[in-house]
Amino acid sequence: MTREQRLKRLRRSMLFVSAQRPALLKDAYIFKPDSLLLDLEDAVAESQKDAARFSLYHALQAVDYRGVERVVRINGLDTPHWQEDIRVAVAGGADMIRIAKCEKADDVRKVVRHIEQAEEAFGSEPGYTLVMAALESPLGILNAYEICTACPERMVGVAIAGGDFRKSMQTKYYPGGLEMLGGRAMMLLAARAAGVQCFDTVFTNLDDIEGFRVEVEQNKQMGFDGKSLISPRQIAVVHEVFAPT
Repeated sequence: MTREQRLKRLRRSMLFVSAQRPALLKDAYIFKPDSLLLDLEDAVAESQKDAARFSLYHALQAVDYRGVERVVRINGLDTPHWQEDIRVAVAGGADMIRIAKCEKADDVRKVVRHIEQAEEAFGSEPGYTLVMAALESPLGILNAYEICTACPERMVGVAIAGGDFRKSMQTKYYPGGLEMLGGRAMMLLAARAAGVQCFDTVFTNLDDIEGFRVEVEQNKQMGFDGKSLISPRQIAVVHEVFAPT
């Protein structure tokens, strides 16, 4: 693919996979999501960060993911882990880095500088590693357009993270999504103005398939490109609702 094709590729489903679990890293592509979110952040215990990076690197190097995009979610920029996360992701050949808890354009530019350094250090193709930003706070939502336009050569898009966003808004999950409506709408407007993609948050109640379908259909109606997922069971619904016309 050309860089333009990679920036605009179909991304209906982004399935979270903990980098702490080697068996999942090895086999998750069989569920055929459009993208795998290989997680070094919340899904990895603090004491297991080094082990997770080790597993991630070897999976990226050894596993044929059969065309499934490989996205690495790095730890937040307020932690001591994110720089090494970037080095491992780039050295392993990840397609994209997802910036957790992104709040301003400088966060994107800081990550991109470290990606450039890692690409040079490991002999990777310059400019290969794309980025996306997870917006998890009111400040991140308010700065969404600046974040979306911080690095046009690498920026794929933005995703809202419901758990932290709801907490910061002093609310909780409600069926129908009223508590997320403002944040979703503002992020969508910024993404469309910037010409990048936009992804909704995870739906955590795996037993409520009908509720999940309702939320996915709402996402489609609002104009999202796809959704972050926590279970392979959710992929079929997302692919059906977001099927290209």
